[in-house]
Amino acid sequence: MAEKAETTWMSQASFDRLTAELESMKTEGRAKIVSRIEAARAEGDLSENGGYHAAREEQSKLEGRIQELTYLLEHAEVSDEPVSAETVAPGTVITAKVNGKDKHFLLGSREAAGHVEIDVYPESAPLGAAILGLKAGDTTSYIAPNGKEFSVEIIKIEAFEG
Repeated sequence: MAEKAETTWMSQASFDRLTAELESMKTEGRAKIVSRIEAARAEGDLSENGGYHAAREEQSKLEGRIQELTYLLEHAEVSDEPVSAETVAPGTVITAKVNGKDKHFLLGSREAAGHVEIDVYPESAPLGAAILGLKAGDTTSYIAPNGKEFSVEIIKIEAFEG
């Protein structure tokens, strides 16, 4: 049985920004690294060629990022407005009391947050999964990866302005 792909909410602006980043990496990014590898290769002995090994490592990181962005964009749920700012959904900013401490965070992905400085919890995380569909004033609890139970009270739900 195939595992269901995980979708991630993001705004159209975030989707467009990440699509442009991916395209740049696939074209200019790859071309620059190939040039660096070829130049380092021309220097001779590859076993002791630091420039060559550094360029190959950079190539590996670039290809990993390309794979990450490709997957994220293929499984993105693009919407400028979350389904409702009345219930917790991907793309909402939540103010909650978690084990008695105030938390303010975006339910979504770090990529969806872009350059906005805000804590982010994916909807697949224990906290995210526990609060999906709740309304302001609702309470719940969840088990953290360390095995401890955390209580949560939803204080406020807002649409993300990213």
